Amino acid sequence: MNKIFLILPLGLILFLCIHKSAVAQENKVVDQIVAVVGGKVILLSEIENQHQQLKAQGYESASDMKCEILEDLLYQKLLINQAELDSIEVTHKEVEDALDSRFRYFISQIGSVEKLEEYFNKTIVEMKEDFRQDIKDQLLSQKMQSKITEEVKITPSEVRNFFKDIPQDSIPFINTEIELAHIMINPKISDEEKELVKERLKGFRDRIMNGDKFTTIAVLYSEDPGSSKNGGELGLVSRKDLVPEFAAVAFNLQENEVSRIVETQYGYHVIQLIEKRGEMVNVRHILLTPKVSIAEKLRVKQKLDSIASAIRNNSITFEEAAEKYSEDNDTKFSGGNMFNPYNGTSKFETNQLDPSTYYAINSLKINEISNTIEAKDLGGKSVYKIVKLKSKSIPHKANLTDDYQRIQDLAMENKKQDIINKWTLKQRASTYIQIDKSYINCNFRLAGWGKN
Repeated sequence: MNKIFLILPLGLILFLCIHKSAVAQENKVVDQIVAVVGGKVILLSEIENQHQQLKAQGYESASDMKCEILEDLLYQKLLINQAELDSIEVTHKEVEDALDSRFRYFISQIGSVEKLEEYFNKTIVEMKEDFRQDIKDQLLSQKMQSKITEEVKITPSEVRNFFKDIPQDSIPFINTEIELAHIMINPKISDEEKELVKERLKGFRDRIMNGDKFTTIAVLYSEDPGSSKNGGELGLVSRKDLVPEFAAVAFNLQENEVSRIVETQYGYHVIQLIEKRGEMVNVRHILLTPKVSIAEKLRVKQKLDSIASAIRNNSITFEEAAEKYSEDNDTKFSGGNMFNPYNGTSKFETNQLDPSTYYAINSLKINEISNTIEAKDLGGKSVYKIVKLKSKSIPHKANLTDDYQRIQDLAMENKKQDIINKWTLKQRASTYIQIDKSYINCNFRLAGWGKN
């Protein structure tokens, strides 16, 4: 199997870019041009910064890591050079969306915008400007690579031959995997409960308008565990960090203004704007969540118990019951079959299940149905459901019978890499490439760089 060129994920690219700034402040590299690909240059600082950060992250290599980094950069510049010749473009929105997404992640890791800015001694705006070109290059190279392999297809015979060529000691080991279907019902919150919550929140808002501290009431009464201890403060967030209803109000407040009551999927909020900085706001809020009554929980449980009993008695099939009764619109018309968002298939490893679902199906036989359980949906809300165990594999070495899709995916990636290698060899022959003599003896994975 061929080794794939390293086009780093955007998260790691931005991580390296962010640390490039900090490293540069501590370790000044006397910069020089190490290589030229077409009209694109590769600087010594690019290699040194990536090398330092990959080592810091625990990456190891049996060969010279700096040579590997250089080869990855040579390949990326070759992609970018051709992308520009082919008029492939990356939009401003694509770049900004990628930047926003990754900065949200790093802000969540370091704790706040202020801590990130303090650590790097730069504002968010300045950091984004520093990293914008790196992200654009990454997106452009990804688009070009996708274009090279977009028409690649693979046949069953190619999959079989690929698997046959894998050494026995390299065949992957597959953990237990299960397939599930469920029928889910959301317990309803009464209008009376909603009105009681809104009246209580209105009382808090009135107290704030009459001089009580917003932060004190948030600490005492807000039901958002993540922000209540901080007086309800969320820290600087972008519009994309917030659900639309909350964002629409937060971004239209004046500094220190307190909002009307806002309803979202999480409950009811009162919001106060602390500051607005460019496309980000810092707000505090008080959240109250209407509660499902015990009587409603019992009603839903009894309904699901009745459905499960009807299925077990063969009065209705699971698939028919899912279509008729389930309130999960993503699964009800496909027999209740659950989809794994982690791998894009119907198969789950046991550690990918929420605890209540795992314990409910752990002792089931194939095609048996669990008792009614309470679980959390993707939004964190409590739901009730019955679960059917459709299949369960035992841990094993991969084989074509049980793991065809997985092996097909590996074979496809291998075939794509063959196409990429051939494309690289062809493009190198017609592209000006110059490598500094200090790197000319690198044992590159794809020999011949800098020989044209």
